[in-house]
Amino acid sequence: MSTTPALGTHVVVVGAGMVAHRFVESLLSRGGADWRITLIGEEDRHPYDRVGLTGYFGGASADDLTLDREMLDDERLRFLRGDAVARIDRTARRVTTKSGVSVAYDRLVLATGSYAARLAVDGFGLEGCFVYRTLDDVEMLEAFVARRSAELGRPLTGTVIGGGLLGLEAAGALQGLDVACTVVQSSDRLMSAQLDLPGGNTLRRLIESRGITVKTETVTTRLDPDRSGQVAGLEFRDGTYERTDVVVFTVGVRPRDELARAAELDVHPRGGVLIDAGCQTSDPRIMAIGEVANFDGMCVGLVAPGYAMAEVAATRLLGADPHSREASFPGYDLSTKLKLSGVDVASFGDAFAETPGALDVTYTDPVAGVYKKLVLSDDAKTLLGGILVGDASAYGSLRPLVGGALGGDPAAYLMPEGGVAAPTGDLPDEALVCSCNSVTAGTIRGAVHDEGCTDVASVKACTKAGAACGSCVMMVKKIVGTELAKSGAALSNAICEHFDMSRRQLFDSVRVSGLTTFSAVIERFGSGRGCDICKPALASILSTLVRGHVLDGENATLQDTNDHVMANLQKDGSYSVVPRIPGGEITPEGLLAIGQVAKDFGLYTKITGGQRIDMFGARLEQLPEIWKQLVDAGFESGHAYGKSLRTVKSCVGSTWCRYGVQDSVGMAVQLELRYRGLRSPHKIKLGVSGCARECAEARGKDVGVIATESGWNMYVGGNGGFTPRHAVLLAENLSDEDLLTAIDRFLMYYIFTADRLQRTAPWFEDLDGGIEGLRDVIFEDSLGICADLDAAMDAHLDSYEDEWKATLEDPEKLRRFASFVNAPTTPDPSLAYTAERGQPRPATDDERTDSRVLIAGTTLEVRR
Repeated sequence: MSTTPALGTHVVVVGAGMVAHRFVESLLSRGGADWRITLIGEEDRHPYDRVGLTGYFGGASADDLTLDREMLDDERLRFLRGDAVARIDRTARRVTTKSGVSVAYDRLVLATGSYAARLAVDGFGLEGCFVYRTLDDVEMLEAFVARRSAELGRPLTGTVIGGGLLGLEAAGALQGLDVACTVVQSSDRLMSAQLDLPGGNTLRRLIESRGITVKTETVTTRLDPDRSGQVAGLEFRDGTYERTDVVVFTVGVRPRDELARAAELDVHPRGGVLIDAGCQTSDPRIMAIGEVANFDGMCVGLVAPGYAMAEVAATRLLGADPHSREASFPGYDLSTKLKLSGVDVASFGDAFAETPGALDVTYTDPVAGVYKKLVLSDDAKTLLGGILVGDASAYGSLRPLVGGALGGDPAAYLMPEGGVAAPTGDLPDEALVCSCNSVTAGTIRGAVHDEGCTDVASVKACTKAGAACGSCVMMVKKIVGTELAKSGAALSNAICEHFDMSRRQLFDSVRVSGLTTFSAVIERFGSGRGCDICKPALASILSTLVRGHVLDGENATLQDTNDHVMANLQKDGSYSVVPRIPGGEITPEGLLAIGQVAKDFGLYTKITGGQRIDMFGARLEQLPEIWKQLVDAGFESGHAYGKSLRTVKSCVGSTWCRYGVQDSVGMAVQLELRYRGLRSPHKIKLGVSGCARECAEARGKDVGVIATESGWNMYVGGNGGFTPRHAVLLAENLSDEDLLTAIDRFLMYYIFTADRLQRTAPWFEDLDGGIEGLRDVIFEDSLGICADLDAAMDAHLDSYEDEWKATLEDPEKLRRFASFVNAPTTPDPSLAYTAERGQPRPATDDERTDSRVLIAGTTLEVRR
């Protein structure tokens, strides 16, 4: 069957993926009425978002992932789907599909993308082996897991072969299907194309803290079937063997250039259709864009370069000057950001410092699981690239500055919240903010001032900034806010792109609606699938309003990294254990019990500034055993891992001290037992001093209580950190009862109204009337909400349960505490320790060759 195009230039686009969609959208929006386009797609679907494919396992449907269909209704476009092109006749300028449809073209654009590679090993075609590339792939994977787990009557174990960006997303998808997952990587680190060794090691610890096992420097040599012909195990080069029920290959992609080869277009020896800066192939009538195109000897499997090529190709077809900036592909931007809930990873620019004379500036916080590196020019002034692991919040701000001057101390850009701020909205107009869609800061400013855009959503619709991977949304928000402020307007304080409201508004919405799950809340009040900003924030809100265990149901998937296993991850991949010691008061029996636990499990012990005893070096699979002993001895979780009450520090007060005027220890114990487990926008610390000498340093706490002859003085809004604050006096000479009421209301008002991750000091400073306004709310009920605040605190007191005690009684929750899927009690062999000052500590790389350094699972005997 032959078709004749309508009058006008007829462009045939082969491939209907994201890049093809962008090209067609651009050409139609800028072209005249005489343009005609035929879009031919192999999949029987509308173009969809492959970048967000992992969201399918988070509840997103195929329709949710579908790209804007509006262009498909354009009368200038004809869309042939479910029918692949089989042949290109360059002489006749015609393509023929597998079904026999023949379509003539004036210009042809190849956007055939790439296909997922599989390892050339025995057994790669067994049932239960999948690739992770298309919606069909993930739908088949989901169906297989459901069927196979039903057949076996148990959850499955799975293996992802390939530890790159896509492999980690696939591992997260398997975990979302309740498949215990192992990632196998042939190189020495995860995401080796984007991260250096320290960054890869930090990422490994973060991934393993989510319950995903990682094997590096491991090469698969064979896949074995079971009796029914389904995959049952893998053999590795070192001779070891691992059982598995499902395998996902994420070992890279290959350009789909077979049509081009058959048509005798110039193709690179390693694959990909050769193009010039105008996306032109060796045939002047044919262009190639996206992953099938080879530019400068490279094919890149990222959407941002493909979008850039799509814009260049459309610009060239529309007759632009070929020497103009818009009509030339500038080369590949290899910036990437991992889209796995709870794990922040980003890499941009010259991340490996390959530029001659390049300098590194690094920041490492092994306790928090954070590694950051900036690569600078030899004069330390120009940003060349960077790596962010564990905290990629600065990615959207820093990446646009690549190639430009940072200004000030480069190290300041790497510091945690509270240090010198990263760049805000004052980027040069030419700075590229959205690499996926090639949107500059100047374009965003133009949208605000020339197009009347007043929020991120309207800027996104106008410019496409943030419409793909979304990593630049926070930077877009900063620029829009800056520009609106210049004109006297205000920017929406939406918590993220998925909720068009602040945390306070979201809190009120959940409270009034009575909704109890994230999916219900986002369906009613939000959009999309959520992100690592709104999910933990809503988990905190639900913990206050709905309560329940942090690992119950949907709530378990919303938590930050440490909350997933109710312990703080340490630099070597082990965990710390912190039992609650209210007010720092502990009996000799309690001390002996903690000492026995530390001795039994070979843990390092330290008394903290919060008057507790921390035990370090616990392995994941040991946590339930450790907590069983502690719970039996009368201890409970100290919530050192949560955004919640941490400690109530106290002096010995009037019980022992000759200067004490009130029982500070008794009050501290009462406060800690009252507010334990209270989830909040940020961590909370309290202090109680028995006299004005202030030995408990109460004025450095969120709530400080200092005894007087007549009662208690209450201070609020103190904190340490990078921006220390002294607490401010809220009330004087309160009785015990009045003090408790005031603290109840202060904390609940803070939890009800603060922004995400906002400490109490900046929170009350932002309140109308500042400290005076706060006094009116708490003591005068100026807002008429004191009854609500009191009721909320009563509900917290009535519903409190120790999270670890409840976990020990729930076999389902205990399943997540396994070091390895197939050997849950086997120690992680990467953990190694040596003795220092009579206690174990993590061994350095050099020390690991010492025979006196012991691997986890052995007993470290410390001789004094």
